[in-house]
Amino acid sequence: MQRETQKAQKRPQNLLLEDRGRLLVSGVTDVDSFDEGAVLLFTDLGALVIRGQELHIDRIDLEVGEVAVTGCITALIYDESRVKGGFLARLLR
Repeated sequence: MQRETQKAQKRPQNLLLEDRGRLLVSGVTDVDSFDEGAVLLFTDLGALVIRGQELHIDRIDLEVGEVAVTGCITALIYDESRVKGGFLARLLR
């Protein structure tokens, strides 16, 4: 029951980018996919794509809603549609 209450409440969304090499994202609800070139996260504000080079996920804590990514971060892109198939199709073009 407590977990359902947590999901119903929106978490604050924060992005902390340090020197384009370390990113801490809060308010994450799910991690869809990741590789060295892109990380796809879902948040209450929509899907977030992190693009870059040599990306690594250092920490995932979905109970708290935080993800830490390191590497050379070149772009942060939001998509509010939150449609997984449609978003991924556009991402892979």
